[in-house]
Amino acid sequence: MTAPDTDLDLGRSAFHERRWNDALDCLVRADSEGGLPPQDIELAASVAMLLGLNAQSVAYLARAHDEFLTIGDIDSAARCAAWLVMFLMDMGEHAQGNGWLSRARHLLEGMAGPCAAEGYLLIPAALGALRSGNPGTGHEMFGRALELGRSFHDKDLQALGQLGVGTSHVSLGNVEEGLQLLDEVMVSVTSGEISPIPAGIIYCAVLGSCRLSHDVRRAHEWTSALERWCGERPDMVMFSGQCQAYRAELLILHGAWDEALAVARAAEGRVRKGDPDATFGSWYQQGEVLRLQGFLAEAAKAYGTAAGTGFEPVPGIALLQLAQGKAIQAQATMRRALEGAETANRRRLLPAAVEVELALGDVAAARAALNELREPQHSGSKPLELALASQAGAQVSLAEGDATAALRDARSAWRIWYSLEAPYYAAGCRVLAGRAYALLGDPDTAAMEFEAAKAEFSDLGGTPAVAEVLELTGEKPKDSCSLTAREMEVLRLVAGGHSNRIIARELYLSEKTVARHVSNILSKLAVPSRAAATSHAFEHGLIR
Repeated sequence: MTAPDTDLDLGRSAFHERRWNDALDCLVRADSEGGLPPQDIELAASVAMLLGLNAQSVAYLARAHDEFLTIGDIDSAARCAAWLVMFLMDMGEHAQGNGWLSRARHLLEGMAGPCAAEGYLLIPAALGALRSGNPGTGHEMFGRALELGRSFHDKDLQALGQLGVGTSHVSLGNVEEGLQLLDEVMVSVTSGEISPIPAGIIYCAVLGSCRLSHDVRRAHEWTSALERWCGERPDMVMFSGQCQAYRAELLILHGAWDEALAVARAAEGRVRKGDPDATFGSWYQQGEVLRLQGFLAEAAKAYGTAAGTGFEPVPGIALLQLAQGKAIQAQATMRRALEGAETANRRRLLPAAVEVELALGDVAAARAALNELREPQHSGSKPLELALASQAGAQVSLAEGDATAALRDARSAWRIWYSLEAPYYAAGCRVLAGRAYALLGDPDTAAMEFEAAKAEFSDLGGTPAVAEVLELTGEKPKDSCSLTAREMEVLRLVAGGHSNRIIARELYLSEKTVARHVSNILSKLAVPSRAAATSHAFEHGLIR
């Protein structure tokens, strides 16, 4: 007769079956009934962290450290201390993190030779070097961690070390070499060789590198993989918010702004449940959508919350300042951000720098930023990177009066944006093409380009972009009576300070329909923003 499974057996089984709520319940019961071995206390710490129970996880990990010390397993005790350093630093508990760092170092000093824990302890130090703008130092530390992982056949440490080496290569500008290493480490993740927490760290870090390197294809592929990975672990909180934030960024690129906003807000919800690393991305992507839709005050709040994480929300905040008429402030923001950015991050910021410098009439500074953006271009460059460089080139050429070069770059960028299914950027290229045709003495073709761009911006709900086209075409304010009855209803609600979502609920419309109505209102009244439409409505007695 077979003995019944104990709670400890059930907890271990539930963990391997990814039923982490069940796993934690069983491990807690086993702990209360007779205590847990140190390796299972460490397992409980991992489960609690995955469920977003950060304080509980830290407590379990500290217990595991003490239990390993008691039985003389210094390597495992030091490994637990290293994970505590990473978790506590990530949670903003720097004093406690530094305390555990000192303890781990003291443990390692008493060991006869190198061990795997030494590699784990290198990871937070290497991350700190990367974040402080020293990718070369980080690269060396990650390389040492990788060597230790291989020496001690520790697959988790090996994967984290290789992740760091690849990420630091991207930061140093060795993009292709770095991405190839990241693809390799992702194979070990997708094949199930890596534990859940290192696997989640790797997914999110790889997606961050794809973002820095403008690699849309890889970003799509690995975001889909991360979605599947999270979907197979439905009770997981950790990493799920970050997955949603990356999804939101791709949705913005593809013009699904309402869906992107909903997904970014879902990511914010996961933050409250215990995935703090999603805080910046969830709020930054909300700011991006709100800025593009013309909700500038709401966008400022979102960017401000993102900034509270310690990371500057650039380039979005600078483009918002530009939209608010604060061009000098926008220039200062971009120049400060560029000054402290390492190679890959600088390239991400340069297109916005071009736009900001041109807004202030500093064509020389814009040309310098463009030249830097174009400098490493080669046959293997990513399509998104090529599109950004060509679009920025069209902007600078227009400012320099070279309409022929501007048209060439605008058409080249449009083709790439079209192939990437990025309608907002594609429409922006049509505006640039229209300006070039106008300078070349072809007003009919210019008008066709402007009209096509205006229609696309209108469909997207990009009211500021629509207003810019109206300004370029010189359309005059039309008689307010040209508004339809439905547009008057929408205008009254806009004047009441309501968002498109609230208006849609009030009038039983879709948000996309409301966005179209708002765009039509701005077009008919020839005003640039919702605030201006509200002022116009009160001034002309449309609402009281």
